[in-house]
Amino acid sequence: MGKRKGNSYGTKRTVRIDGRDHIFHSLPALYDAGIGDVSRLPYSLRILLENLLRHENGVTVTAEVIASLAGWDPHGGPGIEIEFMPARVLLQDFTGVPAVVDLAAIRSALTRLGGNPGRVNPRIPVDLVIDHSIQVDRFGSDSAFLENERLEFERNKERYQLLKWAQQAFDNFTVVPPNTGICHQVNLEFLGRVAMVSEGDDGLTVYPDTLVGTDSHTPMINGIGVLGWGVGGIEAEAVLLGQPYSMPIPEVVGVRFTGDLPAYATATDLVLTVTERLRKLGVVGKFVEYFGPGLPGLGVADRATIGNMTPEYGATVGIFPVDGQTVEYLRLTGREEAARVAEAYYREQDLWYDPGKPDPVYSQVVEIDLGSIEPSLAGPSRPQDRVSLSGAGDSFYQLLEDTGKMAQIKIDREHLEDWLNEGGCPVNGEIPASAGVGPKDICVPISKHDGTSYGLCHGYVVIAAITSCTNTSNPSVMIQAGLLARNAIKRGLQVKPWVKTSFAPGSVAVTDYLIDSGLMPYLEGLRFHLVGYGCTTCIGNSGPLPDDIRKAVVEDDLVVSSVLSGNRNFEGRIHNQVRANYLASPPLVVAYALGGKMSLDLTKDPLGHDTAGNPVYLRDIWPPPAEVQEHVQKYVTPVKFQNTYANVFQGSEQWNVMKVPGGGDYRWDETSTYIKEPPYFADMAADLSDQGDIAGARVLALLGDTVTTDHISPAGAIPEESPAGQYLIAKGVSVADFNSYGSRRGNHEVMIRGTFGNVRIKNQLLAGIEGGFTRHFPTDEQMWIYDAAMRYGDERVPLIVVAGKEYGTGSSRDWAAKGTRLLGVRAVIAESFERIHRSNLIGMGVLPLQFRDGESWKSLGLTGRETYHIAGVSSLSPASKLEVRAVSPDGAERSFSVLARIDTPNEFEYFTNGGILPFVLRQFLKE
Repeated sequence: MGKRKGNSYGTKRTVRIDGRDHIFHSLPALYDAGIGDVSRLPYSLRILLENLLRHENGVTVTAEVIASLAGWDPHGGPGIEIEFMPARVLLQDFTGVPAVVDLAAIRSALTRLGGNPGRVNPRIPVDLVIDHSIQVDRFGSDSAFLENERLEFERNKERYQLLKWAQQAFDNFTVVPPNTGICHQVNLEFLGRVAMVSEGDDGLTVYPDTLVGTDSHTPMINGIGVLGWGVGGIEAEAVLLGQPYSMPIPEVVGVRFTGDLPAYATATDLVLTVTERLRKLGVVGKFVEYFGPGLPGLGVADRATIGNMTPEYGATVGIFPVDGQTVEYLRLTGREEAARVAEAYYREQDLWYDPGKPDPVYSQVVEIDLGSIEPSLAGPSRPQDRVSLSGAGDSFYQLLEDTGKMAQIKIDREHLEDWLNEGGCPVNGEIPASAGVGPKDICVPISKHDGTSYGLCHGYVVIAAITSCTNTSNPSVMIQAGLLARNAIKRGLQVKPWVKTSFAPGSVAVTDYLIDSGLMPYLEGLRFHLVGYGCTTCIGNSGPLPDDIRKAVVEDDLVVSSVLSGNRNFEGRIHNQVRANYLASPPLVVAYALGGKMSLDLTKDPLGHDTAGNPVYLRDIWPPPAEVQEHVQKYVTPVKFQNTYANVFQGSEQWNVMKVPGGGDYRWDETSTYIKEPPYFADMAADLSDQGDIAGARVLALLGDTVTTDHISPAGAIPEESPAGQYLIAKGVSVADFNSYGSRRGNHEVMIRGTFGNVRIKNQLLAGIEGGFTRHFPTDEQMWIYDAAMRYGDERVPLIVVAGKEYGTGSSRDWAAKGTRLLGVRAVIAESFERIHRSNLIGMGVLPLQFRDGESWKSLGLTGRETYHIAGVSSLSPASKLEVRAVSPDGAERSFSVLARIDTPNEFEYFTNGGILPFVLRQFLKE
């Protein structure tokens, strides 16, 4: 087989859909060409195979590469590198703003270097959904939504002007305005097509819808069989500028579902179980594919819930193949034509899932009996740490033990009866037997709140958020939450007064069907008023706690809790002052708001008492499944989605009256504290320069396991005392106008000052201290990480970061890599890396190095005080081994080998160029 350009195996065929011929590359035709029977390949690999057939060019995609994927060995480990060309790119505004800033900066750099800036346009369709900027400042009132929207526009006007400018300045670029919905739910309900149709010189071509997205939860779209996953903003920029996404052929883990979900279990309970199982198994960098006899019983909403938490169990995708449920969902959401095209094409392509056919062959199969799923939460700080509903209290008490709070319990008998009568928690000591409490029901009482007589205690739930992410695309759990609220109000229950409640659905369709069904007033009756359409609490935009609650938590050092229907609960993410955070289904969020504390066992403890003084248990108000489904069938209809998306790009009055400058070049404003031209191209030569070995490096941060991108680059509030806060104050910004780290990602000066600035990060160079601090060597001074990095830069000392397992877990946050590079870090040495962050580091020219199996900085006796020398960087190749020499202050030396986690030739090319952006700029200069 020689290298030939296109259609080497004669797979080009036509299929007639809606009376018109469509060209496609037939997978079954590969059998006729003698390549073999691909019908036993996992469905996800078949989609990749079609992509190669359609993009065969004889150079980067060859007949040999196609044959290699067609003959995939399920037990051969990661295969050869392939070049994947997604059909489109999805952005959200936190990651989209820096992407637009980078594109504008490339245009500016091209102008300076004598190139043509007009060439800088997306080469494939790009949709940006503004969804990450809304914050829960106001809650519990009818005016909360409008007030939060007003504040959102006041804070983010400069960012929104940039995005509105980009919409008219770039081709192939659309913007979904604020308060329309979250990007992955808009993608699922509207943007996703399942089958794409394009028109060219040869006529119509039909092919699978595929994408990469800068939101980690892009895999929600896997729920309708669309192959897509989250990447860093850096990688997305390369893809949208026409670069292929380079990847090794992945291993594929099959998850076989059997049985049916019990009546009392939700899709949230299922996904928390899946996350726990797969994270323990280890699926980082792998594809996960769901199949089995239990699949037909799971609707798309449940599938999307599972797909949306793919990053939490570490896989690249978690895909459900296309079947009748997919087509039914397209029709439900008002996409009749897309449904017809998808069914015709996927049946013709042998991509249609039929449980009667032989199962695909997988690298590994995991069995999950849906009938075994029980009500669950995850917490208090990781999404994979599932706990049963009955065990949630014990998990919180363990956190108290871990933080040393159990030994600090105070006794105050004076107000004990008041607290008991008001539903507060009892204190340790001589508790009356009539109180009916156990020895673990202990707390730290505080002064009165608003003149009432209850205390705020360890474990009290201060945030209860039905928030846009895993669940709000799922009508069943949303209806269930509304019915539970109705039942609670009818029994006379009310949310505890210390709970900050919020309701932020993922699309307008959700509020439409809740209003139509008459359930919205009941949610509002429990103070779950609409606060906005966007990613709020889960991203750290939970807003401030009420002043007296905040003061009590800070002054008494209370370990308080949040319960949210989101995906992530990493330390410091939800709220800086909330230490215990639990993921739960929307109805359980309502239940914990009623109960008010994590110490409750909701399987047997009452949520409160009715007007007659009788205890009311969760089982008393839990709506039966038949009633839930009756409401879903009656009120969740195609017209709801058609109305929602009829004018999706129109925006609110505040969006439409906003003025933006025209022209193709962005006008950088030096006074702006939101948007600044980044320094990536400063003094960049048109020709490639050598990266060079690393000599005399110091450790900026010595870190443990599961350091998340939230730890590296926070997304929530900007502390006043932090370097970022002090920078803003120096620029004349008041503390009230700080906004969040995420909203200021267009300003590198803020972001590098916030890098490694999470209030919960633990730098092991400083014993027992949390926050963004380090030691400067050789002076041994303690200082902010940013200040130390700047001093090292003045001293011309290169920096490294040393860490443990799962470094970079969490969001696809490009600033976790950008900030690392701009601080002067040349390499990160870790026991293992999360997929997206490893790629992002390479995309910024930072070298990811991995300890040998069984070795760690602890096992090697490293302290972080050493001077490090890394040889072989200048002669690097993919997957090469490098030698590291660490010299202690006393002159003792220790050498060890590390693996360069540059896995593909494309990654090597990006790294040697100093990152993806310099590489792309040099490509434009050659055009």
